[in-house]
Amino acid sequence: MTPPEAPSSPPPRGQRQRPGRAGSAAFAGLTGAAVLGLLWLVFGLYAAGQPLWAALLLGGGVITIVIYASARTLAWRYLFPGVAGMLVFVAFPLLYTMQIGFTNYSASNLLTEERARAYLLDQRLADEDQARVFSLHAEGSGWRLLLSPPEGRASGQRFVTPLLRLDGSDPSPVALTPLPGDAPDKPLPLREVLTHRKAVMALTLQPPDGGALLHYSGVREFGPVQPLWMAHTDGSLTQFSGQAVYRPNRETGFFETASGERMQPGFKVGIGLANYSRMLLDPDFRGPFVSIFIWTVLFAGLTVLFSVAIGMTLAVLLNWEALKYRTLYRTLLFLPYAVPGFISILVFKGLFNQNFGEINAILDAVFGIRPAWFADPLLAKVMILIVNTWLGFPYFLVLCTGLIKAIPADLYEASAIAGAKPLVNFFRITMPLIARPLTPLLISAFAFNFNNFVLISLLTDGRPDYLNTKLPAGTNDILVSYTYRIAFTDAGANFGLAAAISTLIFFMVGLMALAQLKITQTSDSKR
Repeated sequence: MTPPEAPSSPPPRGQRQRPGRAGSAAFAGLTGAAVLGLLWLVFGLYAAGQPLWAALLLGGGVITIVIYASARTLAWRYLFPGVAGMLVFVAFPLLYTMQIGFTNYSASNLLTEERARAYLLDQRLADEDQARVFSLHAEGSGWRLLLSPPEGRASGQRFVTPLLRLDGSDPSPVALTPLPGDAPDKPLPLREVLTHRKAVMALTLQPPDGGALLHYSGVREFGPVQPLWMAHTDGSLTQFSGQAVYRPNRETGFFETASGERMQPGFKVGIGLANYSRMLLDPDFRGPFVSIFIWTVLFAGLTVLFSVAIGMTLAVLLNWEALKYRTLYRTLLFLPYAVPGFISILVFKGLFNQNFGEINAILDAVFGIRPAWFADPLLAKVMILIVNTWLGFPYFLVLCTGLIKAIPADLYEASAIAGAKPLVNFFRITMPLIARPLTPLLISAFAFNFNNFVLISLLTDGRPDYLNTKLPAGTNDILVSYTYRIAFTDAGANFGLAAAISTLIFFMVGLMALAQLKITQTSDSKR
């Protein structure tokens, strides 16, 4: 009987066991595959004409491979995903938005100069005088095209193509021959012709007299086409039908004549601080913008003020121990916060309807009035504040309830012995003790309402609008909804101007966040 083997002693502390040869080979294979995949992606981006993105991908890929392939960067393996995610999803969109704010990027200036020039040079004009009507005829396993003069035109010779396969395999011009006798079999109906449209569009037909090549120019026509524009060595363009020369203006982003006539589409160029100066110097834009900015500040500030006042008052009342059914009241008052906000907003939109809403029905029955909540700018503002206060006060009710519970009961007992009234307790004990921890939350609530796009969009969509403005603007728009309207709705998709306003909003909210952090640090240091 063989004695049992003694257990192997563990390796000394601080000395790691090295993986076996099989594990090392597998790890090296995975690393090599990652490197090859990275190089393939980088080469593909570079070949597609994106050297900057190729360089960024190469740098990020190399850093990733080094971190996860080296034993010296063990700690970074846990930090790298978070840092990379922050750079990709936070820093990059922010920097990209700021970069767009210095350009004229808009619906009329989407392309680069090269792509705008290529688009214009690709434009073709069909010669209607020499167009011919075609019909498609099936013959055996192929098809023939029969070209005839259009109806109403003087009789002319008809031409026919040789037997075609219509598979796009032969891009060379197809030689036409005069029709020797009767037309081929019955032509295919239009529905079947359209099924072969892509192949027919790829055909180029050569007349027997050596004239201009015929191209597809309509559902039933072939004819000669000519380019609309002619390019010059200096980058300018000239229309074949005219003598005007259009030169690229890299300050406005358009091909323009000497007299300032522009040709669409434009191209994207850098315009410096023009979008930012427009906010201050353009009177047609500055008026609505300043009004919207003031309303945004008032909307956020008054919402926080009313919500805190109502929430704090209810929290103090519900903290009264002699009050029965306090738990039931708290539950009912918390319901507006528990219901999804967009549902509450749509419900209130129906309640405030001028003709069928319950609020106007009650006001009409009691006072004989039916306010136009959505048509009058002032009433619309009042309605927005009422709805947002309803949505916001339960949050502060919960906060103030928790803060009041943290106040020592001995203070109120001593105040009762001294004969203090409830108002004295509130202003001398409750308010001072909850104001300091509540201040950072007030700043965050102000920042949230500063960008409360959902409420404005669902309730009024910023309307009623200002009249006689260059860009559509609503009297009840806040900055974020105004920016959305400029970028994506009825203002010409001016992405550059919207990006500039977004950058301004970012810095303002960033300042609020810094103030919140500063106040929080100050509160912590005083404890």
